[in-house]
Amino acid sequence: MGIQEAGVLDVEQLRADFPILDREVGDGVPLVYLDNAATTQTPEPVVEAIVDYYHRYNANVHRGIHHLSQEASEAYEHAHDRLADFIGADGREEMVFTKNTTESLNLVAYAWGLNELSEDDAVVLTEMEHHSSLVTWQQIAKRIGADLRYIRVDDDGHLDMDHAAEVIDDDVAMVSAVHVSNVLGTVVPMRNLADLAHDHGALVFGDGAQAVPNRPVDVEELDVDFYAFSGHKMAGPTGIGGLYGKRALLEEMEPFLYGGEMIERVTYEETTWAELPWKYEAGTPLIEQGIALAAAADYLDEIGLDRIARHEQQLADYAMERMGKHDDITVYGPPVGEERGGVVAFNIDGVHAHDLSSILNDHGVAIRAGHHCVQPLHDKLGAAASARASFYLYNTRDEIDVLLDGIDHARDIFAR
Repeated sequence: MGIQEAGVLDVEQLRADFPILDREVGDGVPLVYLDNAATTQTPEPVVEAIVDYYHRYNANVHRGIHHLSQEASEAYEHAHDRLADFIGADGREEMVFTKNTTESLNLVAYAWGLNELSEDDAVVLTEMEHHSSLVTWQQIAKRIGADLRYIRVDDDGHLDMDHAAEVIDDDVAMVSAVHVSNVLGTVVPMRNLADLAHDHGALVFGDGAQAVPNRPVDVEELDVDFYAFSGHKMAGPTGIGGLYGKRALLEEMEPFLYGGEMIERVTYEETTWAELPWKYEAGTPLIEQGIALAAAADYLDEIGLDRIARHEQQLADYAMERMGKHDDITVYGPPVGEERGGVVAFNIDGVHAHDLSSILNDHGVAIRAGHHCVQPLHDKLGAAASARASFYLYNTRDEIDVLLDGIDHARDIFAR
């Protein structure tokens, strides 16, 4: 891998770490992968970490005194340390490995929410929440009889912080907010939201699925109580994610899953729990995935998260500038020049997003079409679906040009 000075990525050199980007699809056209908000591609150093585990020290952890088990245990524990450091947590005790952001949200909703919320409490979300957050807290609130409130999103895709100050009052027990929207690209002022929530005695959950992969995140600086992310969106493997929780909260909460590994002592009558973070990792854990996720963190840190954020911003601005020259294209979210994630969701008059995605596929372009697990936000936008191009560290302006050429082709087809 390599990077140029002055904060500019050497994209061509980086692309060499991702062999899949050299493949052809369909009728032999080059792949243009612009579906990174769903899943990023995996670089060779991360794949090598997986292969190395299975070739050299594949064994269960924390359960054997033989050499392989000791090596696997040490690597798995180091992975917790590495990811804790990656997001600014205070040690492995505050870093629980889960399958993904969705499981992290469910862990907190069940382990904390079912035990701490009452019918007199309220949970506050934003209007741009992913279903993993919205549906989870919605169902918990219904079960308990708690109130569910939403902070408005304005016409430019910004979170209305004046409205946040209205809906967050002393009745609110939890504020759960996406850090970067997977549709609008909006970057939520998470620290401001946390300060507001804490002023009223509420906890804060940050959904970092679209933030951790592409910008520096420091959970202590943000002062969130919980924070979650997914490995497959940050150049890591699928099936692994992380949940940060302030140590005092994780110690007080009851486990979400029960079984082996998460226990200290078991009798026929009682059970005591293992120390953090193993208390929340029941059964054989995500060993190779966790080790590979640590390799992904190393990879991203070597490149520089600030450089990745700048690169994504430049690509998003370029795509939006080009789309803005066409009156029939509606782009959602903050305008060109404002801080945003590398996500551009849009619609073309007279062309359904699914039809556009199919036509672009013929050009080798992979995008996402649908409601992107944010159906209520699409209802608010008056759109049944949208097309979404999402960029990462290995994407180029030339690929955006191919995207726009494909859009021109779709426009011609539906104009006939």
